[in-house]
Parts: sequence; C-alpha cells; structure tokens
Amino acid sequence: MNRWLLLGLQIGVAIVLIALWHVLTAYPILGEVKNMRFFFATPADVWARIVKFFATGIIWKHLWITLTETVLAFAIGSAGGIVVGFWLARQPRVAAVLDPYVKMANALPRVVLAPIFMLWFGLGIWSKVALGFTLVFFIVFFNVYQGVKEVSPVILANARMLGMNERQLFRHVYWPSALSWMFSSLHTSIGFALVGAVVGEYLGSAAGLGYLIHEAESVFDVAGVFAGMVVLSAFVVVIDWLVTLIENRLLAWRPSAAGQD
Repeated sequence: MNRWLLLGLQIGVAIVLIALWHVLTAYPILGEVKNMRFFFATPADVWARIVKFFATGIIWKHLWITLTETVLAFAIGSAGGIVVGFWLARQPRVAAVLDPYVKMANALPRVVLAPIFMLWFGLGIWSKVALGFTLVFFIVFFNVYQGVKEVSPVILANARMLGMNERQLFRHVYWPSALSWMFSSLHTSIGFALVGAVVGEYLGSAAGLGYLIHEAESVFDVAGVFAGMVVLSAFVVVIDWLVTLIENRLLAWRPSAAGQD
C-alpha cells in the first residue's frame, strides 16, 4: 500500500472516531447530554485542556519525568532481555534448569510489585524504572530467546563447514535471525515501559503524567483525565516511530513483506 494512502486512511480513522465521540457527548442521542459529558467529556473540552497544559507550561515537567522513567526502563529492560535471551538460548542445559523459575517470575503481578519497589527504592524515579523493567525484560527476553532458537540447523551446519567460529556465528547467523524478533518485541515493550512508569506514578509520586492523571481523577476532572491519556498516546506513537527508524536502518537487508510497495 502506498505510504501516503496509508497515512490518509489512518488520519481518516482518527477523524471518524473523534466525530463519533463528539456526537455521542455533545448531543442527547444516548441520554442526557450533561451526563455523557460528565463521564466522557467532549473532544473540544479535552483539546482545550491539552492546549492549557502546553500554554501554561505545566506539562513539560511531568513529560520529562515520565520520559526519563520510560527511557530508562526501556533501555535497561531491553538490554537485559537481549543479553539473557541470547545467553540462555546458547546454553540449553542452563535454560532447562531455570525454565520454571523464569516462568514463575514472569507470572508475578506487576501491580503487586509496585509497592515493594517503592519500599526498596523510594518514591523517586527508580521505583518506576524497576516496575517498567519487569514489564519490558520478559517481553524482549522471550522474543530474543525464540529468535535464536529458530535459526535453521542447515544454515548453522553450512556456516560451521565454512569455518566460522562462535563470534562469527553470533555476528552473521544468530544476530540477524534474532533481530526481527527483537524489534517486534521492542515495539510492544515501549508501551509497557510507559505503563510501568505511569502506574508507578499513579500509585505514589509527586510528578509525572500518571500523577497528573491521578490528580485529575481525584477531583472528577474527566477532561483532565482524557487529556492526560491523549498526551500519553501521542507520547507512545513518537517513541515507537523512533524505534521504527532504527529498525529500518538496522534491517535494511530485510526484503519487503508481500503486498507492500
């Protein structure tokens, strides 16, 4: 599909959703209009609140803190997942021994861990980074682990016949095989890193987008809540776009998917 056509369709979907939101909240179609505004606000109210956020400058401090927490959780969690994933994939005996413990650790509810991290690291950014790390690490780990395990035995055998050592195998066989899996997980883990930061801020913080949303909820400021969520959504889209640029640069050798122009 043509890139500009795709962009036009994506913008069209956004326009339809916003128009539907406006109609349902601004006109008494599903009941009393004031009640609908109370529960969902209107797009105009939300937009006015976003403009106020940026016009007064109060959003920048919260954005910076949440960005710092998200980037740290994403970077540390991704690096840990890549390293451990590669290592365990190349150590099948160790992986077999640790398998039940990895699954148990992944099954722990992250919301339960949030108060523990606050007890350990305090109410600063590191408790939010730790929470985001637990979300990002396992997503990247399982994808990298599977990507290395999916290397074709025929390719490995041919590479060894050509005299490749372990370092060359890593660079020319294992790493290219895992890259697609890795970037697939990175796109998903961006959102989870942000979730970890925002949930941590929501549960206990003095700044950040999660704190901003929590403060709006505490006074039933629905427009403020939706404005915070819209800013969060745009935040994720921008970071995901940056990851896509890096992916396209590192995976320039990858053939285009079928049906793409």
